Amino acid sequence: MSYRKRRFWLSLSDAGIISLAVWLACLVRFDFSFTEISEYQPMYLMMGHVLFVVTGMHFAQLYRPVYRYVSVRELVSIFSTTSISILALYLVLKMTYLLGWSIRFPTSLFLMTLAFVLLGITGSRFVWKWWYEEREKRTQDRRRTLIIGAGSAGVLVAREMKTSPLSELRPVAFIDDESSKQNLRVYGLPVVGNRADIARVVQRLSISDIVIAMPSASRQTIKEIFDICKTTRASVKILPHVADIISGKITMNMIRDVALEDLLGREPVQVNLEEITGYLRQQVVLVTGAGGSIGSELCRQIARFGPRKLLLLGNEENGIFEMSLELSRLFPEQETVSLIADIRDRKRIASIMHEYRPAVVFHAAAHKHVPLMENNPCEALKNNILGTKNVAECALETSVSHFILISTDKAVNPTSVMGATKRIAELLIQGYNHFGLTRFAAVRFGNVLGSRGSVVPVFLNQIRAGGPITITHPDMERFFMTIPEAAQLVIQAGALAQGGEIFILDMGKPVKIVDMALDLIRLAGLEPGKDIPVVFTGIRSGEKLYEEILTAEEGLSSTCHNRIFIGKPLDFSWNELLAGIARLEQIADKGATLEDKQSIIEILQGIVPGYHSTSYVKEESTPVPYQVAIG
Repeated sequence: MSYRKRRFWLSLSDAGIISLAVWLACLVRFDFSFTEISEYQPMYLMMGHVLFVVTGMHFAQLYRPVYRYVSVRELVSIFSTTSISILALYLVLKMTYLLGWSIRFPTSLFLMTLAFVLLGITGSRFVWKWWYEEREKRTQDRRRTLIIGAGSAGVLVAREMKTSPLSELRPVAFIDDESSKQNLRVYGLPVVGNRADIARVVQRLSISDIVIAMPSASRQTIKEIFDICKTTRASVKILPHVADIISGKITMNMIRDVALEDLLGREPVQVNLEEITGYLRQQVVLVTGAGGSIGSELCRQIARFGPRKLLLLGNEENGIFEMSLELSRLFPEQETVSLIADIRDRKRIASIMHEYRPAVVFHAAAHKHVPLMENNPCEALKNNILGTKNVAECALETSVSHFILISTDKAVNPTSVMGATKRIAELLIQGYNHFGLTRFAAVRFGNVLGSRGSVVPVFLNQIRAGGPITITHPDMERFFMTIPEAAQLVIQAGALAQGGEIFILDMGKPVKIVDMALDLIRLAGLEPGKDIPVVFTGIRSGEKLYEEILTAEEGLSSTCHNRIFIGKPLDFSWNELLAGIARLEQIADKGATLEDKQSIIEILQGIVPGYHSTSYVKEESTPVPYQVAIG
């Protein structure tokens, strides 16, 4: 508390104590006779005592000491100053009485007042001391925290930490890159350097926690700051989006741990809400694979735009049931229909399409696990190719307006059965676009953070189990995006689709899997190599080191959305495609022997020229521990 504030509150407190002391002295001196008390005009007597004693305190500079350190010396000063001040008032009133200007006040009244004032003021100083000590004790129990960003958001965070009884964090200092703020105090806390000083400041000030309070900063900036923070042993947290700060709703439980999404190093994709609203509002919308990670997020996003009816289709009953419950809670006015169906069942799909007549179809149902599909190629054929063929043909029969396929970057120059089957699904979509009125399009993107079976949940489970984290190769890279980004891109593509396009997201730079694993370990508050070992196991069948978003022949053309591009469609023979699919269907129907698996690969290579299988070119590998450089 500043000197001025402390002086004001102590003066006000003393004034109250003195007034109460005068009143108590009058009550005791005149035996609680209010008639007799009124003759001595106690209000004027109170004002006189307050004026003399408080003024005396100011002249004696007794409001300057910090009373968490109150000592005998201060108490003696209070006693002498109070006694002299009341004696001075007594002498003034005695003189006015002798001059005939006032009545005579009993001497005992002043002695009683002095006793009560001394008791009250010295008692208050001990109360102040106790209050300071208790507050300091609570503050010391809190973890010392460095706030990155000394702007308005940082001030809000510091204030919340200081005032919230729920806060376990104690703000110690700010870090800010603006040179004009260096060596200044912001909200009573010093600005002790810029981001380059973080490690030094954490060590010098014994910081245990860091809060990044820069809600308007780019993801690239957040990643750069986190990369510096992770060299320390401090726990790193981050402030939520700027919209929550503008609304003034910051609370301590909104300060969350840094998530992997914050470290993608690029800005999240933004969608054109007006365009989306136009083709979804008051329409019947069907989502296949609605119980999966992408399908369920598509349903959440679509429900925001008020479709007339939202059809949730999937063959996994628990996922569909949970999605239906969630939508009924989040969007109670939205009509949803839960449909348990297998996209490989042509009759069931046709029945649903004819009954509900959807205007928009988002086809998210697919088998996506690369190693599993290498060992079960017939299931990949049935689901990813024949299932897509069934849904697309039924969409044509019922004159669906928009059909959007969710594809993958693994369809580009595939080395896996899964990637090859998804590439054939893209070709089917491009071919069907030439028939009927339906606008067919595909959306191609990379790995989705947090989707079921993806690398992040696997790593998290390995960290919870105490390790090791297993990675196939130290140079393996992947493109990543968040689940909401993926869903929004798919929906935006539907608005942009004119028919036959393959939409591709600018996903920034690919991320090394080993770097992601190390970030996850540090986000868990652990040290790579020491707390959690990292082991390389060798590339699995069907995997490749680097993913691509398009072939060299495709090229890119821009759209009105600065993060979405269109891959140029390649020429192919529609009849040869259907003939190859027919051959694959024959093999899939009878079940695949080892010889059939080789036939499947050869047929896939005939349909997808860029497909190079690695299933039968497999190196024997021995797990190798990863040596992590710390420092």
